[in-house]
Amino acid sequence: MRPQQDRSADSVIVLDFETTGLSPDRGDRAIEIGAVRIEKGRITDRFQQLMNPGMRINAFIERYTGITNAMVREAPPCSTVMSGFRDFIEDFDLVAHNASFDSRFLDAEFRRIRAQYPGNFACSMLVSRRLYLEAPCHKLGTLVEFRQLPRCGSFHRALADAEMTALLWLGMLDDITNRYGIDAAPFSLMQTLSRVPSTSAHDFLRRWTG
Repeated sequence: MRPQQDRSADSVIVLDFETTGLSPDRGDRAIEIGAVRIEKGRITDRFQQLMNPGMRINAFIERYTGITNAMVREAPPCSTVMSGFRDFIEDFDLVAHNASFDSRFLDAEFRRIRAQYPGNFACSMLVSRRLYLEAPCHKLGTLVEFRQLPRCGSFHRALADAEMTALLWLGMLDDITNRYGIDAAPFSLMQTLSRVPSTSAHDFLRRWTG
């Protein structure tokens, strides 16, 4: 396992869930996971899998994600997919766009298989709110257009969203380097940045460099 102090924000797992609803506390389950591994600023691996949640997907979610009941009927159960995903993430830190949503589902699905992960979470949406005050909004699709990033597939499919979030994350790290001279930003910096007031983010990053 890499020492915590050596962790850099350019080596992370970026993930995205598609789900039956908004809350695992209300019985909602994952129906797809997509993730990319970034190592030293480069995408080095991918993970994508539909999964059978053991319950019907309602019509709204089918329209929203394009994932139908027929598509998940023959998919492996959530427990099998999440066991494989636990092996994929190893001890990497984790990133998601609106991480409060994805982390809740990850925690809930891992509890079902009695699994844990040693890494920490950061939210690319919260970081983008500090870096891109001038963006029209901070939804993933808007930020992809705002930063002129390549589209990697259909929005609201897990691997495409994870890949575009990964490109956004790397773009934000480049902007932090170019604007503030912070090379190899530590993951802890990105976590802290996501919590400072948006109007104080510029001064926070300037102070970081001394």
